[in-house]
Amino acid sequence: MRYPDSNGYFYHVDNEWFRGRLFGLMMVVFAVFAILALRLFYLQIIQGDHFFKLSKNNCIRIQRIKPVRGLIFDCNGELLVENRPSFDLCIVPADARPVKKTLDQLLNCIPEFSEEITRKIARNKIKYGYQPQLLKQDIGRNALAVVSARRLEMPGISIDINARRNYVHDALASHLIGYLGEISAAELQNGHFRYKESGDYIGRYGIEKTFDAQLSGVPGGRIVQMNAMGQLVSVLDTVAAEPGNNIYLTIDYRLQSLAETLLEDQAGAIVAMDPGSGEILAMASNPGFSQNGFINGICTADWQALLSDPDRPMMNKAVSGEYPPASTYKVVTAIAALEEGLIDEHTTFYCPGSYQYGNRSYGCWKKEGHGKLNIIEALSQSCDVYFYQVGRKLGVDRLAWYATACGLGKPTGINLDMEAGGLVPTAAWKKNRIGISWQGGENLSIAIGQGYNLITPLQLTVLYGALANGGTVFRPLVYKTVQTAGGQTVCTRHPEVIGKLPVSAKTLSLVQQGLHSVVNDRHGTGRWYVYDKTVDISGKTGTAQVVSRKTEQEAKKKKPSSGSVSYDSHAWFVGYAPSADPEIVVSVLIEHGKHGSSGAGPAAREMMVSYLKNKAGKAPAASDK
Repeated sequence: MRYPDSNGYFYHVDNEWFRGRLFGLMMVVFAVFAILALRLFYLQIIQGDHFFKLSKNNCIRIQRIKPVRGLIFDCNGELLVENRPSFDLCIVPADARPVKKTLDQLLNCIPEFSEEITRKIARNKIKYGYQPQLLKQDIGRNALAVVSARRLEMPGISIDINARRNYVHDALASHLIGYLGEISAAELQNGHFRYKESGDYIGRYGIEKTFDAQLSGVPGGRIVQMNAMGQLVSVLDTVAAEPGNNIYLTIDYRLQSLAETLLEDQAGAIVAMDPGSGEILAMASNPGFSQNGFINGICTADWQALLSDPDRPMMNKAVSGEYPPASTYKVVTAIAALEEGLIDEHTTFYCPGSYQYGNRSYGCWKKEGHGKLNIIEALSQSCDVYFYQVGRKLGVDRLAWYATACGLGKPTGINLDMEAGGLVPTAAWKKNRIGISWQGGENLSIAIGQGYNLITPLQLTVLYGALANGGTVFRPLVYKTVQTAGGQTVCTRHPEVIGKLPVSAKTLSLVQQGLHSVVNDRHGTGRWYVYDKTVDISGKTGTAQVVSRKTEQEAKKKKPSSGSVSYDSHAWFVGYAPSADPEIVVSVLIEHGKHGSSGAGPAAREMMVSYLKNKAGKAPAASDK
């Protein structure tokens, strides 16, 4: 085909060449559109759900709101455990890309946290995602100011404000109240902690552990809009967290403080209880530990120091410590002998200072002897020879039956973990455990609370509480009520009767007379250290040998200044007041306190006198004693 140009001449156009070039151009355009279509298909169809979630998480996220843990009060409303604001340093890995660069910038800003954060990163292996991961708890206001000022340089780094546990009177009632610890991966997987996540805290000991579900609360959440830097733009919706319930304990803060003061510099335990209800008024175990020290995590060295301390600061000696009851056990021997008809109020035995059984002489604590005594005088003066003869008549198995019926040899059922049951030996127990038959001379030892006998201070408190109230055994209670944060009562704990002492009114009266004479008779073992002219006190002293007298004497001769301390006897006193209508029963154990009367008696008296005078509305005065 020919076409004229501007001068009127005609030129020839090759149609085949033009078609070829046009076809090539169309193929290129088609290929480009095909590639775009395939890419769009891949992104929108094959990977559409994935990118939808990423885009949604990038701008709209669901954040968990941690609940505030419930408060703990004493019986009078004194605040013992609260919560305080805590600034926690967190990272959102998906916003912090590249994570390593962001973390390096962070550690340059706050080098004092470098070791801890590096260790935590190595342990947890920070995972990619939009969930905040904890780097450092409770960073303090100075670190908060530094991070906040340089926040734009560190995308993905955020500060969460949480409620941190605070023990108002740090170390007070540490074994009873307990402490918190971070939940482990295994605990998260076992299904027992429904609302917990990594980094959350749970009760590890005491009330905090027993009532963890009540105290924890239920988490909430909020839907928030974030910008490209991972910073909050707006809150779209919120479901409030439910705070944990508050718990009102049975302990009296003033009495608890006194108990811990009395135990200062001494290893031991004090338990005070209302004999008419079983409510624990005070429970102290010394040495204790700092509960606040566990909040941000305790280092390995400090933890090992607590575990290796020979005075066992991590043990609640009141419920887990098992000790020979010594002469405090003689009330059980007296009950068994009186109820079995082996003795009565007129039965007397002569004490010359020792008792010969077989080829061995069993000494009385009073070497010159007590002379002729009846059961009331034997209890009052704690005559070993009298109870040797009673124990010989009873035998191990009959005595064991009465001890078990009095609640010994088994846990009391208190709402605290790791309660020990103690030990009431029998002939069969020894044969099965040691492989040796019971020997007749062992009846003498167990009758005075030595030998294989083991008891906890709490068990002894419950037993003497029953002796004080007329024979009713109450389960010891540690809390009164559980209430919501708004003040609604969730539950109330009422006194719970769990048994009756195997004792007649006549037997109980004789035992009570003996306990009254211990403190109020001029020959009573508690007269000099426990008697108070303003409060009528009844009770029993006990001096528990930890080794034989011969071994103790030999040790003192070899190392009289230091090595003998671990061989000294444990000191016991357990009693109640006022004698006619008891309102408080107290047991005191002082490890290696040497003598029950002087080692434990004064502390028990202080507890009873102070409580009764405070209850009556007046403070105790030293001149009243």
